Amino acid sequence: MIRFEHVKKRLGNRVVLDDVSFEIQKNETFVIVGSSGAGKSVSLRHMIRLLTPDEGRVWIGDDVVSEATGKDLEKIRSRFGVLFQSAALLQWLSVADNVGLPLQEKARMTRAAIHTKVEETLKMVNLEEAHDKLPANISGGMQKRVGLARAIIMEPEIILYDEPTSGLDPVTSRTIDQLIDRLRRGLGVTSVVVTHDLHSALAIGTRIAMLHRGRMIEVSSPSEFIRSKHKEVQNFLASQYITKDGEWEVEKGESKVWRSKV
Repeated sequence: MIRFEHVKKRLGNRVVLDDVSFEIQKNETFVIVGSSGAGKSVSLRHMIRLLTPDEGRVWIGDDVVSEATGKDLEKIRSRFGVLFQSAALLQWLSVADNVGLPLQEKARMTRAAIHTKVEETLKMVNLEEAHDKLPANISGGMQKRVGLARAIIMEPEIILYDEPTSGLDPVTSRTIDQLIDRLRRGLGVTSVVVTHDLHSALAIGTRIAMLHRGRMIEVSSPSEFIRSKHKEVQNFLASQYITKDGEWEVEKGESKVWRSKV
């Protein structure tokens, strides 16, 4: 479905992606983790050619997106829905108008048909009651769900998520996780998630990949990931109180206040 072949990208004097190769299968949730500046979001941007590699290729199915231009590139991009980190909502439009914007711009549909599709999509993300509200009048978690509704309304094959739980409280973050997983199962989409939140990654990922200093150092299932022998992976796990034996532990003072099996 998505394939990186020896991709190298330099931004300024810094190598952000260094000979990165991996493949994402259809209908999986592929989660890319790593510290800030590791190259996570840069990898997402290559998938829809907001960035072009200095070396190597990026494939979407049978198409080389890293070399596509014009109508060919537009056709490839139409296969994607994107949830941006900030949700990127238009503040002067209602929730419904934000969600329906892609249909108004790209689809040949009547106003009534667009209204029906918007209502159906809002229901999928549990936001029917927010239909007429402005983004400023809803919570950050609800704004993320509006952004997700807009991303899926054109029924894309692939959804890209850039830090979907960033800035959200733990309860709301888990709600977003459940929604991502439900959409993958219900719509059959391929999901690519960039996050620094390992609890989220372990909950929703079918495979987890870790970037470190521009290189892909681990690609494995969640259960294999937490038992990785790679030092950088274990350091990253430990920083979020996730242990090798499969228990997540949060310290508060000298007491362990929360733990859960993976």
